[in-house]
Amino acid sequence: MRYKRHLLIYVKGKIMIDAGALEAIVTQQVTIAMKAHDAERTTTLRLIKNALKNKAIEKREPLTPAESEQALATMIKQRRDSIEQYTKGNRPELAAKEAAEIVIIEEFLPKALDEAGLSTLVAEAIAEVAQSKGAKPTPKEMGQVIKAVQAKLQAASLRAEGRQVSDLVKKALAN
Repeated sequence: MRYKRHLLIYVKGKIMIDAGALEAIVTQQVTIAMKAHDAERTTTLRLIKNALKNKAIEKREPLTPAESEQALATMIKQRRDSIEQYTKGNRPELAAKEAAEIVIIEEFLPKALDEAGLSTLVAEAIAEVAQSKGAKPTPKEMGQVIKAVQAKLQAASLRAEGRQVSDLVKKALAN
């Protein structure tokens, strides 16, 4: 995949997409998919482009990279919910279509952290909260630990699903 130079910013040695540039990249990918006669990919890319554009219109200014990522993460969450509903409704063909859309949307997001890496971050966050508080956090302080994990994820330019973070924190605090 080729990117135009002015669309990229280098942050701590990593390539970050500039604000508003994601929409340009998606537009470029739509053209490529149309030329390849890939109808499913074209449709999904158009959905991404429209979601980003609608979010920018709603905000009334260009999106920041974090807001663009949030919009795409919301799209993924909606599709996961749909897969769950289609599976319950015995519609595997529609669930497979939603899963294929998730794969395409994830191409434009930073890599998701695996469970082992996420559990390491959770342990670090619990240690930090314990150090600042003076005692190991209880399940009542779950919100503080989740905020610390989210801050660590954002600082490292990683992402993880909120439900997964919540489950790991709950499990770690229960022990």
